[in-house]
Amino acid sequence: MNNNLREILTKYNIPIKKITILSNAKIIDDKLVVKERKKDDIERTYSYLKSRSFDYFPEPVALDKKYELYPYIKNSYEPKEQKAMDLIYLLSLLHSKTTFYREVDIDHNKEIYETTINNLDYLNNYYTNLITSIEKEVYMSPSSYLIARNINIIFESIYYSRDKIEEWYKQIEDSKNERVVNIHNNITLDHYIKSEKPYLISWNKSRIDSPIYDLLSFYKNHYLELDFDDLFHYYESSYPLKEEERLLLFSQLAIPSKIELENDEYKMCIKINKMINYLYKTSKLITNYQKK
Repeated sequence: MNNNLREILTKYNIPIKKITILSNAKIIDDKLVVKERKKDDIERTYSYLKSRSFDYFPEPVALDKKYELYPYIKNSYEPKEQKAMDLIYLLSLLHSKTTFYREVDIDHNKEIYETTINNLDYLNNYYTNLITSIEKEVYMSPSSYLIARNINIIFESIYYSRDKIEEWYKQIEDSKNERVVNIHNNITLDHYIKSEKPYLISWNKSRIDSPIYDLLSFYKNHYLELDFDDLFHYYESSYPLKEEERLLLFSQLAIPSKIELENDEYKMCIKINKMINYLYKTSKLITNYQKK
């Protein structure tokens, strides 16, 4: 145990018998969780959430300049699918209770548009050059064949994302106000725990922004494990997205990642297969979602 942690525990008269070390926290005697502080204004975040009658977060025991101390909450078992449904409902509640409208930030929206377009142009050029190089190979490696066989879904995803971001930008062009919420900004099943009531933990990345970014992070963290068609519809049954929000969400979901080339063929195939699975699953999600 380092001196800073020992000092903070002594300051609050917290005895120590056992310390369990996790990746981002230390559990003291199964009673207290100690995390390094990463958000300067975390007090303001909690105060704001309380003012909006959203108290589904662990009440801090103490907030120091270097550490955050929370009560240890034993997580009740839930099947993964049920946990995801409970989490998405809590997310809709967070967004509903913290919704407000503000004047459109033209520069911010322009930045979103230009950043997305520039990224899509880069990816389009990158994959065009990559497939051109692959087609010159006399004998394709397994990873090259995997890319060549699925190059259409890569380009289709790029074109779809471009079409939706263009549609989004055109739709918001004359808007004067925009809807924003307090987003958690790091939604994973690991950040949802349930005891006598549900809690969202790890608020160090939270900010005021569009609700779509919580849906985006949740999807990217768990797209292989969960049925997001049902989850997104369940979310919208409590907190319907506006058309322009859905356009932005679908545009960002559809963007393919860049496949970084490496010499390990096995790792390359795993990496490419994961990205291709993401694109096909996302395409199916968007297609089915738009039918309902």
